[in-house]
Amino acid sequence: MTQTRTHGYLLDPRPAEAGRPFDATAALFDASTFRHFEHIGVGPGWRCWEVGAGGGSVLGWLAKRVGPTGRVVGTDLDIAHASAVARPPVEVRCHDVTAQEPPGEGFDLVHARLVLSQVTDRDRALYFMVRALRPGGRLLVEDADVALQPLGCPEEQGPAQQLANHVRHGLRALLAERGADPAYGRRLPRLLREAGLVQVAAEAYFPLTSPAAAALETATVQQARDLLVARSLVTNADIDRYLAQLSSGTLDLATPPLISAWGRKA
Repeated sequence: MTQTRTHGYLLDPRPAEAGRPFDATAALFDASTFRHFEHIGVGPGWRCWEVGAGGGSVLGWLAKRVGPTGRVVGTDLDIAHASAVARPPVEVRCHDVTAQEPPGEGFDLVHARLVLSQVTDRDRALYFMVRALRPGGRLLVEDADVALQPLGCPEEQGPAQQLANHVRHGLRALLAERGADPAYGRRLPRLLREAGLVQVAAEAYFPLTSPAAAALETATVQQARDLLVARSLVTNADIDRYLAQLSSGTLDLATPPLISAWGRKA
């Protein structure tokens, strides 16, 4: 089956029914992301580009840190949620990182979380992000490595956990079919060095279970449901059972490790 896309994303990031799981993503990963920002040294007067503005939680943190003398540009295909924080020093723009020129140059910080693994032309997107940095500017890219931990429930103790892992396997197969790299996260340090960055370092963050993980999984399955069923990867009945189990709060559901890699433009 041939898929026609009007954007460079592997799954439509603007679904009409499921919405985008902004709150769950923020609850899972904001604390880790902000810790990296603090380590990098984001401070007053910095110019920052947030690729994939999402719900705006990262924009809000950056705005407080850079202050009135700084600048924060948030870009995304869907800016409806991020626009709520679009006041100085924050500017929000509709933008496709795989197809359009960067929204400026000379940034002190460029950050993308769970963006590059979701686009078809990751190399082009990364090129644009590095190009937008000033000499000495910092790039922080955070993305999943599904192959490092491919299970929904690492402790598969019964039918409920087996179903969770079956659905997660279907999601992996669907994304692989559409061009995803399940080991992309672990490649980030090398890719940053090959892009000319120096002082490259990385670490992994691995939430094992939390209500936010279940909420994120619910949104992902709802978003991909029609494609999963159309390709006979998961049945509608399985999805209904799985969504009910997720809502019960009884699954110890894990996320794939989030690999955070950062470096400085020479």
